[in-house]
Amino acid sequence: MAKSSGKVLVTGITGFIALQTAIEFLNSGYKVRGTLRSAKKMDHVKSLLEPHADISGLEFAEADLMADDGWNEAVSGCDFVAHLASPFPLAQPKNEDELIKPAVEGTLRVLRAAAENGVKRFIQTSSMVAVAYGHPHDRTEPFTEKDWSVLDGPGSTAYAKSKTLAEKAGRDFMSDYKGKMTYATVNPGFVLGPVIDKQYGSSAELVLMMLNGKYPGTPRLCIYCVDVRDVAKCHRLALEYKGNELDRFFAVDRPIWFVELAKAISDGVGEEARRVPRRQFPDFVFRLVGLFDPAVRAILPDLGKFVSIDNSATRETLKTDFLSTEEAAVATARSLIDLGLMK
Repeated sequence: MAKSSGKVLVTGITGFIALQTAIEFLNSGYKVRGTLRSAKKMDHVKSLLEPHADISGLEFAEADLMADDGWNEAVSGCDFVAHLASPFPLAQPKNEDELIKPAVEGTLRVLRAAAENGVKRFIQTSSMVAVAYGHPHDRTEPFTEKDWSVLDGPGSTAYAKSKTLAEKAGRDFMSDYKGKMTYATVNPGFVLGPVIDKQYGSSAELVLMMLNGKYPGTPRLCIYCVDVRDVAKCHRLALEYKGNELDRFFAVDRPIWFVELAKAISDGVGEEARRVPRRQFPDFVFRLVGLFDPAVRAILPDLGKFVSIDNSATRETLKTDFLSTEEAAVATARSLIDLGLMK
């Protein structure tokens, strides 16, 4: 791809997905401007990206989702925006506004700046938690790009609310917007894949817990996974998509039970994964643990719930497929080991 492809603003460039998305854009010929809350992190980000991409087209801007200052300057001169900045915790906060406020207000700040500065296309990173939470536990119908999470439904979390409300805020903004900028979201599942920074995200933390044997057994939990490299590719493909048939793209391989995920890591990594649990524990065990462990407490509403996803429209529209969950899980584990993060 020619070097004149344009310039993409990648918000929250230090994040797990954002780093890989920056790599994807740089390797596809785009220039990238990444936002940082502190310019002191520039050299660190460069050191992370340089082994994986030509960083001659990389620059930075200082901006914070919770403040107006800096966003016009960050967006100015950019052709596209990939808005990835948003908090993702394993445990739910005591005050849900800790997640909801920066997600919603931050999205609107970046959208307003993009609209005012002539951005051509805006890609917002949403999540599958904006789709499949709060629905009846016994639902068997596959979720598609048309579904939304039910915010007052069973098991809806602060994180699910933050992503759902942020995406809806973005879509409401665009419904009132009269300019030429186009918009789409990428909705990843649980993101696995290679970690390149020791300041790893929450999804990698879960794999590290397994490697370190924090829990002797797995919960009866079904999750829908995707490799971070595929999420990055979906951002680029969504940005380059010229049609208007679909503006919501599900980045998901397939649902998998947690015990299967653990087995994939154990089989794929070998001796260094000897502490990864291979047994599935009954629900009551995790309900007891959840009384004391906030990370476990967050998954309790989803115990035993199978989630079916149909993202055939995404696959067909973007002409893409996804790495297997097993491959993504092993890549996560191996990268954590290589970074020396196991105890």
